[in-house]
Amino acid sequence: MTQSMYRNGQHVEHNAPQQQARDTRNYFVRHDFDGAAELTTTLAHAISDVTGIDVTDTGFTLNDHVDPDALDRLFAPRPDGTPRTNGHLSFTVWNHQVTVYSNGQIAIVPPRQSPPVQR
Repeated sequence: MTQSMYRNGQHVEHNAPQQQARDTRNYFVRHDFDGAAELTTTLAHAISDVTGIDVTDTGFTLNDHVDPDALDRLFAPRPDGTPRTNGHLSFTVWNHQVTVYSNGQIAIVPPRQSPPVQR
């Protein structure tokens, strides 16, 4: 099953088989480098959507996981306006695997739940 939604003007997709629990869905969003938001703003909102922790909550700080300024600069278009290509950066935020690609795609993979023990 694929569900799509838009968050703050960004396209968001949830991909998961219907039988999986909501918190095991892979989450995808694409950042628009031509838009007004910084890459880390899009990332923070995506993490908020996945974890349920509001970005304004004092417990939410991206700095604990990645340098936001460095991430914004890493994938920003070159000074002549040409996009960066063929790069990605992966890191973990609250046990969620986060991968940011040079084309603006952000993938968040939540921790997988262990199957229940059968007796």
